[in-house]
Amino acid sequence: MDLPCPEWVRHVEQKWTELKTEGTERFCLLTDIDAIFNYGLSLICPEDLNTLSRISEKYSVKKSPERASELRQQGNLSFKVKDYTTAALYYSRGVCHADKNTEELSLCYANRSAALFYQGLYRECVEDIRHSLEAGYPSHLKDRLRARQTVCLTQLKKPEKSNQPTTNHPTPPYQKTRNTKTCISPGVSVYFSPEKGCHILTTKNKPAGEVVLEDQAFCSVLTPGNKLNNKAGKTFNTEERHCHHCLSQSLSFVPCPNCSYVRYCGESCQKDAWERWHQWECPIGADLLAIGVLGHLALRVALKAGQYQVKIKLNLEDPCRETSDHIDCYHGNSYTGIYSLLPHVAQHSPSSRFLLAVTMAVLYMRLQGGPPPDMWASCEDEGESGTWQPEMSMLGATALRHMMQLRCNAQAVTAVMVKEESCMPVQSSSEIRIATAIFPVLSLLNHSCSPNTSISFTTGCQTDALNQFGCSEGHTDHPKTSHSGVTVTVRASKDLIPGQEILHCYGPHCSRMEVKERQHLLLEQYYFHCNCQACQRDLTEGSQNATENAAPGLKCLKCGKPLRSHMDRYMCSGLSCGHQITSADVQNKLKGLQFGTALKILTSDTSQANSILTETHPLQGELADATACYSKIIIISLTGEWNLAASNLKRSIVAIQAQFGEDSIELGQQLFKLAQLHFNG
Repeated sequence: MDLPCPEWVRHVEQKWTELKTEGTERFCLLTDIDAIFNYGLSLICPEDLNTLSRISEKYSVKKSPERASELRQQGNLSFKVKDYTTAALYYSRGVCHADKNTEELSLCYANRSAALFYQGLYRECVEDIRHSLEAGYPSHLKDRLRARQTVCLTQLKKPEKSNQPTTNHPTPPYQKTRNTKTCISPGVSVYFSPEKGCHILTTKNKPAGEVVLEDQAFCSVLTPGNKLNNKAGKTFNTEERHCHHCLSQSLSFVPCPNCSYVRYCGESCQKDAWERWHQWECPIGADLLAIGVLGHLALRVALKAGQYQVKIKLNLEDPCRETSDHIDCYHGNSYTGIYSLLPHVAQHSPSSRFLLAVTMAVLYMRLQGGPPPDMWASCEDEGESGTWQPEMSMLGATALRHMMQLRCNAQAVTAVMVKEESCMPVQSSSEIRIATAIFPVLSLLNHSCSPNTSISFTTGCQTDALNQFGCSEGHTDHPKTSHSGVTVTVRASKDLIPGQEILHCYGPHCSRMEVKERQHLLLEQYYFHCNCQACQRDLTEGSQNATENAAPGLKCLKCGKPLRSHMDRYMCSGLSCGHQITSADVQNKLKGLQFGTALKILTSDTSQANSILTETHPLQGELADATACYSKIIIISLTGEWNLAASNLKRSIVAIQAQFGEDSIELGQQLFKLAQLHFNG
């Protein structure tokens, strides 16, 4: 959930409507973010705090020993049927709900160690045994645990067993590395112009596939609630599968000692997150879930930046415009690059600004229930240390600034999830969103509906990942090695020439969306009218060409030529044919083509589709892909006829290339499937 939950939005909307005319008029005239925040803060009353408390009860993050016991029992059921992955995930839930230093916690750790042991995750198993013993594992059961520990240590001493593949990514200890000044490759540079602001151009030829930049997230927040089913049909959300600090996947999480929601892949991530922000986020964890990911991320950025950095930036009008070397402003730990992003205050509607201001004001008041964050504590008066000073309202105003920025600059962090089907000769995968982050360099890339780049993400702890370009050492705002661990890699998807702008797609893509819909969405969320080459082309070609290009991929039932849309019907493009069919009839035929679960039905559907659809229609691709999957399962397992599955995959490739383009990720995924099929065949 990016935005505040509906109940909170309705509460603030009611508060907005109850403002007197002079109050709304005064607020609408405010353009300074500090003034907007302070106005919202002045309106907060006990009813607002009570309302948020009531809403947050639905998002409780309290520990529950009873719930921990129930989850351990569920894990035991999965363990008995040898579904060790599901068992480990249930035990991890139990670990997070159990109170620290209790027998229930020790039992959850011990049981999880067994699930990890049977998956060959011996190092993780040893760690869980240690945690179990430290939590007070019952004395009469320790012999079994010690025996398991001995076997694990023996296995770890064997070289051939020590590097087993694992889904777990334990956090390494801090490593001393040189700081990264920039993550932009040679042949690429940051420029500034009044029309485009800061943007990135190539200065050398860049062939397709070459990395043009890497960027480390300044901050990220895990996106909750993305349900993932495993092969047993059990559902575990993204927040139960990924470290809440470095975002790496794991089966052996270390919990927060005080809440049941946050978990980490190792003690180093746990410690780093606690020192940076979680000790202040933890008491208001339920409130942050109710407020949404963008509000949470905005607060986290402000907590990390600290009062000193914010004051420095306030004294500069635009620190990234005042320097001739724009690269200095942009690297993963540079707060300057984040602060310089436009908040678009005027583009937010008054009601939207009011919602954000009141939301941040309430969060700020919630924070005051505990001590002030270290990075925001006043250093000027030692006698007042540990107390909230009036000037600390700058924390709330800074978080409000970042929340306004995030509307246009938040980046979804995605990961490829492979379906857990071990019997399949070819893996099926899908891309899911696991987090929202803000990147100082990636945010500089302007949009194109037909971009010349593709992006991918790396999670886990990266100590010096960005220095592959030979980046020089330089000052960073935080010299300590960052453990956020989220890195984005931007590659050229087309050959780039010197002077060409590097462009990124914000979401609306010309291969997936009509030009009018793209421009509407971009104007609504990003406040600009897109005039990229793809939009110019689609608008210039006119209605006839646009219809053919958007072309639903329908062909005439009589002569096989393409159909054109005209009002409520489709007409054959062949001058000598003149066949027409209503839109309703087309929809009925398409409904009859929904593929089922048997190869026989798919074959029949494909035969019908061939009579009314061109080979580039998206449904042709879906049918061919599904047929290929069933060929792999049924025919290959019985006869070994790999060629049948390969031919169906090739048919789907034609449709996917027509729909998404020859340089699309979707086409690459299908080609990878075909490569797997040929390799295994």
